[in-house]
Amino acid sequence: MCSVLGVSKSGYFKWIGRPKSDRQETHEKLARKILQTHLEFKQRYESIKIAKTLKRRGIKVSERTVSRIMTKNQWKSCTVKKYKAITHAKHQLPVYENVLDRQFKVSKPNEAWVTDITYIPTHEGWLYLASVMDLYSRKIVSWAMDKTMTKTLVINALKMACKRQQPGIGVIHHSDRGVQYASHAYQRLVSTYKMVSSMSRKGNCHDNACIESFHAILKRELVY
Repeated sequence: MCSVLGVSKSGYFKWIGRPKSDRQETHEKLARKILQTHLEFKQRYESIKIAKTLKRRGIKVSERTVSRIMTKNQWKSCTVKKYKAITHAKHQLPVYENVLDRQFKVSKPNEAWVTDITYIPTHEGWLYLASVMDLYSRKIVSWAMDKTMTKTLVINALKMACKRQQPGIGVIHHSDRGVQYASHAYQRLVSTYKMVSSMSRKGNCHDNACIESFHAILKRELVY
């Protein structure tokens, strides 16, 4: 091999035996930290979250550097085969205008709430979770769970949110067009709390992106 490459044996062994540079040592130490964090969170975190976690722990590193090291070593965030629970939106109940209109940045608490239902697989079947998020803090202000996806599920979540937050008049309440949210019982409750009903456009999940994203992260990082 040395003769093919045109180098002497002594030169080759001297090269492989030389000490690592400070840059190499730093790079390898960082790679070990990245791998440690990657495994700590069960290979669920992508480069962005790993970079943020390391920064919180006092390690200065960019997301680009983390991404490059992960790509080089083929460390990937585990992916989950998605099952989309279809919301029943083909009904004759009233639907409401998209008042929120993707204005996800608001100026104060209890100005706009978004809500949605997601599914969680268990050994005993599907468990349905309804969550309510305050767009100002992105905090989940209430939730409810049940083995069936009915109007009672979302009613319980909204009641909990109002009991906890004690909102004033005029909170924008945004949801999809599902039959649970469009039901007369649910909309009566929205009116009782003097909220403004807002619904996503037909088949447009991006109109409710914040709560959809929260549910996706919740399941990817804590369920699967």
